[in-house]
Amino acid sequence: QLHAHQRDGFPAQANKLLMIPDLIHHQLCGRVAIEYSNATTMQLVNAQTGSWDPELLQMLNLRDGLLPPIVPAGADLGPLLPEVAQNAGLEGVRVVAPATHDTGSAVVGAPLQSDWAYISSGTWSLVGVERSSPLVNADVARENFTNEGGAFGSIRFLKNVMGLWLLESCRKEWQAQGDEVAYDTLLAQVAALPLEGPVVCPDDQRLFNPQSMLQALSLQLSESQQPALTTPAQITKLILDSLALRYARVIEIIETLQGHPVQGIQIVGGGCQNAYLNQATADAANKTVLAGPVEATAGGNLMVQAIAAGRFASLQEARAHVRSATSLARFVPNPGRFSSAVRARYLDLQARSLQA
Repeated sequence: QLHAHQRDGFPAQANKLLMIPDLIHHQLCGRVAIEYSNATTMQLVNAQTGSWDPELLQMLNLRDGLLPPIVPAGADLGPLLPEVAQNAGLEGVRVVAPATHDTGSAVVGAPLQSDWAYISSGTWSLVGVERSSPLVNADVARENFTNEGGAFGSIRFLKNVMGLWLLESCRKEWQAQGDEVAYDTLLAQVAALPLEGPVVCPDDQRLFNPQSMLQALSLQLSESQQPALTTPAQITKLILDSLALRYARVIEIIETLQGHPVQGIQIVGGGCQNAYLNQATADAANKTVLAGPVEATAGGNLMVQAIAAGRFASLQEARAHVRSATSLARFVPNPGRFSSAVRARYLDLQARSLQA
């Protein structure tokens, strides 16, 4: 997009590029800067230096001075502008940059333990680990992992995975057919179904935005010679079981790329309220799952500001506080939950779907 702007000509009055959160900061306090976690998602930041990559900028012919300085999460951007402070009745209040990328704040708000993975679960899923340094090599590139900026010197080493978009799309179709299917009702019906069932590859591109999600799922089942499913409960189970197996496989890949095991999984975001998916994830990955907090993004924003204000000495101390103050649901794995035949079928489907 920036390259296209450069090619076609920026507006004459254009001076600096700001992401939306940074534009809000500018309106609040006048500071012109881009926060690190969001800057890294622009693919213009050098993973090793944490600064704008001059070679990339030159390749894209982006003009000098377009991109403002990068500041870390927790940076004090200055006091509110006098007129803002007066209108809001907030004289003396300062603006602190959180991790402005929503997943960046969600990972801060995840009460992670050492060597645990996280899943930010919602419409989409972000599956990854927190690292102190980027991991960049040919294997990482082949597996399509990303090194995104985190707070306080951390790297979010993660992969984007399909999420509950699959189920939401099906629910919209059921509702259009006059079948109002509540989440609680669906999950109760799913829990009563036999454990063994069909699976699909959730990251098949044909599931990203089909005209009919129900038809797209039915086609995958037909192609793999698995039985057709007719009830909302059966289809919901298909989706949740398949997501769990996909999460488990991504975490296995992380373990291989890093060269050491993941000890457990912390699930945050709206999807952490889905107890069936949490348990299925624990079973598929054979790892303990802790679920919560739901509002990890908002909590992570507050934690960054609290650390910047001196309420906590470090991210580790802030996370320890969250663990002690939050009720987290624990899911212990049942390694026999997915048979070897189901796992083999899923891996075969994944290989064929992602290769295509």
